Amino acid sequence: MVSVVQNVAIDCADAYELARFWSEVTGRPLHPEDRPGDRETQVLLAEGPVLYFNQVPEPKRVKNRIHLCLRPEMSREQEVEWLLGLGATLVGDHRNSDGTGWAVLADPEGNEFCVLRSASDRAETGS
Repeated sequence: MVSVVQNVAIDCADAYELARFWSEVTGRPLHPEDRPGDRETQVLLAEGPVLYFNQVPEPKRVKNRIHLCLRPEMSREQEVEWLLGLGATLVGDHRNSDGTGWAVLADPEGNEFCVLRSASDRAETGS
């Protein structure tokens, strides 16, 4: 027997607004029944589990023990700049001068996520 991952749950202060941010990041829609003020919302990814946002009363206090890693279609540098424009913040820069590495960002509620190199970035460095 095996289990199937249904969703990735993310606790937050404002489920709808954080889901809107991630909807824009992923280019995927919110669940059609989700509305502002909903305590639970979902971003319907094209494949795999959904991103499930659950409103909780307590704030985030420490580093995530699990996080999302994004592989952008555009270059990593362009993606980082675009995400910063959406409201993300840079919390850790692990990019190397040879083009390898990644950037750690946080969404508007402080949840960390990584931006990896795109396929074209990887092709340029041969890895």
